[in-house]
Amino acid sequence: MHTEHLTHVRPVGVVVGWLVAVAVGSLVGLLLASAGGESGSNQAGGLLAVAVGFFAGGFLAGFRSMHAPILHGVALGMVSLVAWVAVNLAARGTSATFGWEALTPTMAGLSLIAQMGFGVAGAWTGYRLALRGQPEPED
Repeated sequence: MHTEHLTHVRPVGVVVGWLVAVAVGSLVGLLLASAGGESGSNQAGGLLAVAVGFFAGGFLAGFRSMHAPILHGVALGMVSLVAWVAVNLAARGTSATFGWEALTPTMAGLSLIAQMGFGVAGAWTGYRLALRGQPEPED
């Protein structure tokens, strides 16, 4: 098996995987909300949406890159962190009453760890499926 290298991480693949993760997670959240769940108080539903979304995004990133699945999954979580900071800075600059403080540090950390964990699981699954029946790629 080859080792993980940052040179094998494809930024476009990570961003596309992250966009798929956000889209699938939003769809799952919408389905859960339409099934009768309350969006603000249902933390288990939110975790399920994050899990399914980032598994799908990681799967796409790992399947398409066929290299460094763990780094691709971790990069999905890092893109979330960068996007979260950028959106909060932009919203804070445009609205004085923006309440991003409602997300506790513990919940933010758990969400980030879940995104990275499910992203890695999805990327590893996609990587293994892409290489099914083929020898491991050489570095």
